[in-house]
Amino acid sequence: MKACATALLSTLALAAGFLRPAEACQTARERVLAGFQARIEEDVLADDLGSIAAGVIVGSELIWTHAFGLRDREHELEAGADTLYRIGSISKSVTAATLMALVQRGVLALDDPVVKHLPEFARLGGGVPEARAITLRQLASHTGGLIREPELDGAAAGPIAGWEQKILASIPATKLLGPPGAEYSYSNIGYGILGLTLARAAGEPFPELVRRLVFEPAGMSSSTFVVAAPLAGRLAAGYDRDDSGAIDAATAAREHAGRGYKVPNGGVYSSVADLGRFMALMTGALGDGVLAAESRAALLARQTPPGGDAYGLGFALGPGAKGGHLASHGGAVAGYTAHLVFHLEARTGVVLLRNHVRGRTDLQGAAEKVLAALVAAGE
Repeated sequence: MKACATALLSTLALAAGFLRPAEACQTARERVLAGFQARIEEDVLADDLGSIAAGVIVGSELIWTHAFGLRDREHELEAGADTLYRIGSISKSVTAATLMALVQRGVLALDDPVVKHLPEFARLGGGVPEARAITLRQLASHTGGLIREPELDGAAAGPIAGWEQKILASIPATKLLGPPGAEYSYSNIGYGILGLTLARAAGEPFPELVRRLVFEPAGMSSSTFVVAAPLAGRLAAGYDRDDSGAIDAATAAREHAGRGYKVPNGGVYSSVADLGRFMALMTGALGDGVLAAESRAALLARQTPPGGDAYGLGFALGPGAKGGHLASHGGAVAGYTAHLVFHLEARTGVVLLRNHVRGRTDLQGAAEKVLAALVAAGE
């Protein structure tokens, strides 16, 4: 622990009974993190189901990480800072970063029509004329007007090897809610189509494209779409508990083999440390080698019409402490929930990963609250 920076004030506070001895020498940041750790630990004990792994990054440094609870109930294995979880829709943020990496290489442009790279997209909704005008920017910002899920039985089931065929089969079964560009309308199938379009434009399988353009250059060595050895030994089992209290591990286990079309929009596995690197990439703390400043600015600039939800390319946007800006995304799939949020100007971020669906911890609320406290601490 650091030496007391203000020994006289600490002594006076101790004498007045405002601080316990262990707290007197803590910095403001350390006090925030100690309280955060105590709250998460209490919640995990009360849930008595799985685990939460948490981390805080400042700049490019993971300054704090802790794991609570079990990553595997059957084998009584505790979670660790290096445990892998499914991150659900945070995968969309990764897909958007891949999009911008291709834009800055000149492979495609944000305002390219989707049909330029994926001609089959013209069959959207059975061949609606608006399909030919929908752009990559609109898919990445959820302003393309697409419904959330395709009206196709089994679209979200099946092996990962067949995800592209599920996308192509889903396109005619995907309707428009309204005119493209008119409003924000969250669409899982829109991001699935976006991922396939990127793969077509680059002439490379989507998981390999993400690995080459984002994971490897950002140092995200534990992030993947398929968990194979040696990473498999660090994977958290996923759980849910129904209203009767019965625990379901089978549904999450089944989905490791595939979830139909849901790869670019929900297929990534990652760790606290890797998502810390990802947030550092977005704030610029890793430099401009992976994504140039202009590319990061596009990802974190509002793309949605005024008056509704503020969303960039792959990130929800909002105001932050000290007049700054927040970017975030959550994720929820069978057996797993996740949330990350970062303060752009302070280059500080928080990530929470959980291997069960419902629990006492409001991941978004907890992450945003501790982030605000850390930024306010101003260290």
